[in-house]
Amino acid sequence: MAQAYIVEALRTAGGRRNGALRDWHPVDMGAAVIDAIVGKSGIDPAAVDDVIVGCVSQVGEQSFHVGRNMVLASSLPQTVPAVTIDRQCGSSQQALHFAAQAVMSGTQDIVLAAGVEHMTRVPMGTPTILAMQAGVGKGPWSEALLEKYGVTEFSQFTGAQMIADHYGFTREMLDTFALESHRRASAATAAGSFDDEIVSLKIVDADGNESLHTRDEGVRGDASMEGLAALKTIKPGGVVTAGNASQICDGASGVLIVNERALKQHGLTPIARIDHLTVTGGDPVIMLMEPIPATRRALERSGRSIGDIDLYEVNEAFAPVPLAWLKELGGDPDRLNVNGGAIALGHPLGASGTKLMTTLVHALRARGKRFGLQTMCEGGGIANVTIIEAL
Repeated sequence: MAQAYIVEALRTAGGRRNGALRDWHPVDMGAAVIDAIVGKSGIDPAAVDDVIVGCVSQVGEQSFHVGRNMVLASSLPQTVPAVTIDRQCGSSQQALHFAAQAVMSGTQDIVLAAGVEHMTRVPMGTPTILAMQAGVGKGPWSEALLEKYGVTEFSQFTGAQMIADHYGFTREMLDTFALESHRRASAATAAGSFDDEIVSLKIVDADGNESLHTRDEGVRGDASMEGLAALKTIKPGGVVTAGNASQICDGASGVLIVNERALKQHGLTPIARIDHLTVTGGDPVIMLMEPIPATRRALERSGRSIGDIDLYEVNEAFAPVPLAWLKELGGDPDRLNVNGGAIALGHPLGASGTKLMTTLVHALRARGKRFGLQTMCEGGGIANVTIIEAL
């Protein structure tokens, strides 16, 4: 079978809600990542066959085909097409899968997979909220669908609490995991571990002073168990809080995917090889458990065991998700989200897939490790799994 390779992988540093990136239009933020990837790779911009962009809230500044608008705002010529996709939190991880499948098939040679989500300027849930305010429809789920599953809504918050209840995860266990996420992210930031993967963006403060945004804003080096314990739970009597869940985040990310023909024709040097791709669907009510069976299928089909995987990135949408994944897969906590995860670094929804992949590739190469696995829980009970080999 033909191979797919990652040539470049970059991301913006995360911005907190109403934080450093508040004045950046998501189209321009995404275009900046595209330009950085193309510039660093040295490839002719016109050689890119397609751009696949993940974005969840496709409304407002992210409407009217945000992927195409990113291309038009970038250095790529207008002859380069684009498509915008939504697989919820796994949108840009799926963009990577589609890009890899395209170059492996030989129908395209060079595809840029990216993601963008500006959760300050386009808040989570905006499409539904606007439709409801306009009096159009009754929301995303039909009465027949809700009746089929015996629920009044499909809620990620409910799913996270259900996982915690199922495994007996206590508030202290979740907060301990959250604190470790901040500790690892803080240590990685101080050590410059993210420097090679971050695209700097110009920002202006309230006094008109210009600077570069190069550090993830959500990382709290002073996080403590006492501070986390003071936060209210999302649901009365529950254990999930804003402190042990992912942070709202503004950001963009992308990876350049090519096949062997492109490597030779354009003199490119790969930094990783796509080893395996999996996507599965499961229970939409508990919703966030699907990375577990998806990972089992990926390992089985790739002929690998969890022991073969040197590092794993399991999105920290909520602390119960990676904790349950570790317990069921028998994973090594020391290999999980080694530079921190979304609890500290933020979860820019549609951008998180290629964001996590960017961090995984760079972490593997920095440590001289070989295989990495990334998985993401997604709305509707879906999960993507990607296994890569660092080169």
